[in-house]
Amino acid sequence: MTLQDLVRREMTARMSPEERLIAARSARLYFQRPEAPGFFVSETEAGPVVPVFTSWERLALFAGACAWASTTVADLVELLPEGVRPLVDPLGPRPSLLDVEALRVVEVADERSANGGIEK
Repeated sequence: MTLQDLVRREMTARMSPEERLIAARSARLYFQRPEAPGFFVSETEAGPVVPVFTSWERLALFAGACAWASTTVADLVELLPEGVRPLVDPLGPRPSLLDVEALRVVEVADERSANGGIEK
């Protein structure tokens, strides 16, 4: 663990749950790009998921040499088909499913505060 990792962990521990969700929305994720626009969706016991990765190196460990793309969590939430959840770093030490609905709630709250408390 690097000093940067320790500082990031300490800063995250001091954030409220909403602040963590807002920060997560700006994180960049990488995914294998299919030939046609869209995502590779896998059916699992937890429902349909799209494997996404916190770095292109983790993507390469999962898929090998492949066409890839990246986007922010906020954009990913908007682009995913209804009912499909992102599975982050499926082969990493702590794979996790992102809570798409929680990330969308934060987006609505961000829009409201940007519009002086008025929802569009």
